[in-house]
Amino acid sequence: MEQIENTIAVLESISEASSIKEEELDVIGELISNCCGALEVHEMVAAGATEKDALNGFMKKVMGSIDQ
Repeated sequence: MEQIENTIAVLESISEASSIKEEELDVIGELISNCCGALEVHEMVAAGATEKDALNGFMKKVMGSIDQ
């Protein structure tokens, strides 16, 4: 988990550079979202959920946010 948190921090720092293009910023944002999702699923598994339930729960949350 610490490596993912460090990755997020690095990506956030890169995204603040003035030379970053909009297209690159979109990719960085997607990577950050994926890393945050991985952390969330990992935390649900650590709290006792099965990997399948954690992944399904996360996907429902993502799909719910898209529908809104």
